[in-house]
Amino acid sequence: MVKDGKIWIAKNDNLQFLYPSMGNRHGLIAGATGTGKTITLKVLAESFSSLGVPVFLADIKGDLSGMCAPGAESEDMSKRIAKFGIDNWSYTSFPTRFFDIFGKNGHPIRTTISEMGPILLSRLLGLTAVQEGVLNIVFRVADDNGLLLIDLKDLKAMLAYVTEHREEYTLTYGNVSPQSAGAIQRSLLALESQGGNLFFGEPAFDFTDWMTTDESGRGMINILDSTELVQSPLLYATFMLWMLTELFEKLPEVGDADKPKLVFFFDEAHLLFRDMPKTLNQKIEQVVKLIRSKGVGVYFISQSPSDIPDEVLAQLGNRVQHALRAYTPAEQKAVRTAAQTFRQNPAFDTSEAIMELGVGEALVSFLNEEGIPTMVERTFILPPQSLMGPVDAFTRNSVITRSPLDEKYGLPVDNRSAYEVLTAQNAEEEAAELRAKEEAAAAKQQAKEEAAAAKQKAKEEAFALKQKQKEEAAKQKKKEKAAEKLFNKTIGRATSSAFGAIGRQIGNSIIRGLFGNSK
Repeated sequence: MVKDGKIWIAKNDNLQFLYPSMGNRHGLIAGATGTGKTITLKVLAESFSSLGVPVFLADIKGDLSGMCAPGAESEDMSKRIAKFGIDNWSYTSFPTRFFDIFGKNGHPIRTTISEMGPILLSRLLGLTAVQEGVLNIVFRVADDNGLLLIDLKDLKAMLAYVTEHREEYTLTYGNVSPQSAGAIQRSLLALESQGGNLFFGEPAFDFTDWMTTDESGRGMINILDSTELVQSPLLYATFMLWMLTELFEKLPEVGDADKPKLVFFFDEAHLLFRDMPKTLNQKIEQVVKLIRSKGVGVYFISQSPSDIPDEVLAQLGNRVQHALRAYTPAEQKAVRTAAQTFRQNPAFDTSEAIMELGVGEALVSFLNEEGIPTMVERTFILPPQSLMGPVDAFTRNSVITRSPLDEKYGLPVDNRSAYEVLTAQNAEEEAAELRAKEEAAAAKQQAKEEAAAAKQKAKEEAFALKQKQKEEAAKQKKKEKAAEKLFNKTIGRATSSAFGAIGRQIGNSIIRGLFGNSK
């Protein structure tokens, strides 16, 4: 609730305020389950919205959706409001938009592989230095060849292409080990199995759509449904890393502003930090330290301050501590740790107070106007003005469909990118290879047919030649027979004539001898 230009959060003997100018110094809301952390979160988010500051909420349990509907009157609420002495109290809804990486309970949030970049992606996937080098080569080859890396299938296709043609790129870009490429493919498969194929794509999300106000100037409350997302720690970490990094890199420096430009609330932060890769933890620590100058406030909600890494915890200037129970030595240690994060108040023992707090009660310490933490105070937290629990599905869907972002982000777009180009290229190569095989087979068949035809022709020619030779031989034989017959006939005639003349001579000689005549 806003009072005198300040965020009124709690009350004891005095009113407890968070100065808007200190809103980007980050904060922590801690406490055991059921002690009122969500109520405190909603009060802060509503107050920032009333100041015209856009808000982002990661809704882990699904109970923050009620901010789009006004609260309901009840006897308990009336008693709590009367305790604070508020005369002008009103139940109201707040401008709300719903988001969901899986696109089920809100507008999808997408980014492209190129926007994520090889460095962040390598850290997210926990790649080795060698594997990160291979991933850098893949991105560089894609850039040099004008191939867009939009979704996971683009990156997987590009990785396979570079691996297949590694000999061509070794001298220009460096060695691409098939083993490293295989390890990257396995990491991408793990990311894809958690829903990464839904997160990477187009249309890519524009951060300016979070940084808007409604017609009355109230900041938009952007709620990311994380009930399913939190079950995929790698994807959750991917989203966190991308979001904080993008904000840090794209938002201009604002210095000390009178109020934040954007405030983030991450509920159940212990789930995030517990499963987050070490490199991502380091990146978040870096961003949290530096993003304050961009006018962005980050608030973590968890069960105990010990759930937050010390480097991050040290940056959280605004603290709200709800009750913790200490039944075991570990829990007692957590209580002492929580107590030590506050500037002590000599009026009470902080450790004992933490264990004695009732529901809706909390220890608070905010930065004053000079940025100095105030002494811890035991207080009662104001109730929210919006609905305490979740809204029904019909109300949620109505909010989604009325939003102009439904048309902008509702349907995915699969533009021509590396996967399509490489698939078409592979298809052309396969078609060319198939044509070459078909041509080779046709040429082989043709050669076979020509050889068979030549063999048949040779056979026919040999047969014809043989037949011709046979015919010629027959003709020759016939000629020879004819010649022989003619010769024999000629010889016979000659012989007969010769023998006739000789016979006559011999006969004449015999007759002359018989009759004594020598002539």
